Amino acid sequence: MPTHPATPSSQTIAIVGAGLGGAAAATLLQQAGFKVDVYEQAPEFSRIGAGIHMGPNIMKIFRRMGIEQQLSDMGSHPDFWFSRDGATGDYMSRIALGEFSRKEYGAAYITVHRGDLHALQMSTLAPGSVHFSKCLTTLEERDNGVRLNFADGTHADADIVIGADGINSKIREELLGHEKPLYSGWVAHRALIRSDVLTKYNLNFENCVKWWSEDRHMMVYHTTGKRDEYYYVTGVPHPAWDFDGNFVDSSQAEMYEAFADYHPTVQALIESTESVTKWPLLNRNPLPLWSRGRLVLLGDACHPMKPHMAQGAGMAIEDAAMLTRCLQETGLTDYRTAFELYEANRKERASRVQAVSNANTWLRTQEDPAWVYGYDLYGQELKSGAIA
Repeated sequence: MPTHPATPSSQTIAIVGAGLGGAAAATLLQQAGFKVDVYEQAPEFSRIGAGIHMGPNIMKIFRRMGIEQQLSDMGSHPDFWFSRDGATGDYMSRIALGEFSRKEYGAAYITVHRGDLHALQMSTLAPGSVHFSKCLTTLEERDNGVRLNFADGTHADADIVIGADGINSKIREELLGHEKPLYSGWVAHRALIRSDVLTKYNLNFENCVKWWSEDRHMMVYHTTGKRDEYYYVTGVPHPAWDFDGNFVDSSQAEMYEAFADYHPTVQALIESTESVTKWPLLNRNPLPLWSRGRLVLLGDACHPMKPHMAQGAGMAIEDAAMLTRCLQETGLTDYRTAFELYEANRKERASRVQAVSNANTWLRTQEDPAWVYGYDLYGQELKSGAIA
């Protein structure tokens, strides 16, 4: 519960970016009594993306938001995360999820379509609080607030601004200057396959399985409770990203070449692929600061990571929940203390997840994932805001 009175309606929080982290922050802050406006550069909401994992550490936050059950009904519930040798199919690990996750970690582990999750999150926001076609161009930080200027010639004022605007964050640029994200040397191929297409194969298409070899992998899972969509995402070395845009079209031929020595199950997936895209995996070094003045960062704007741990969006949502807790603790007037508390209570965990995810070792062999999945953000006592 807040230790300070509800924030006066004259005080406003602006969130730049209406992705999964920004939407979570908006909902949680609104539920805590804060006045929040969200500014999104896209012209409208659309069902973009493909598959995503939501671990029990995040489902417990969705419980607070009131959407846990709806999301649970929507998603697929794998009983295990399997890791298998790409060539032989031998199991490298069997990580218990399903009922074990509910008992041991306090919530379900699900896989779901990112667009369906995002739509559910957007439905929880206060009517009229999301503003589309708002491409931020400049910020003016003043003694009593921040003015946000947009490409359409409009502006907005807020007491604080939360940058939830991704790896190419304009807020991050304001804090640290312009710097291109680093290309990791890897790309991700992404494809959705209709499950009925796979019925002709006498093969075992498991609910959640990662196929590995020394320098590449393919992660595969269902994205709906009906299990009518089967999704794969890869990690494959690629010497340079010399294309414009966020992704380019790939092909079956490229997939066959990338996974030439892989198991017949993987070959069947490639054979069943109607459309596949290729995305660069971008990164940044750990940031020297997470906030300055009235500006604060969360999610990929703050600690982007390769997607190999399936926790990138989860870390953004954890950030949103912790930032809300800290603002409740201090009140919006003392935002500086709130930002110090937020960084002190998030930096170690987010940095650890970032490092493990970038190393691409997560669950490759049998290990205990409790430090990630068993984490209960609301059960953590807030550390002092003094940051080492």
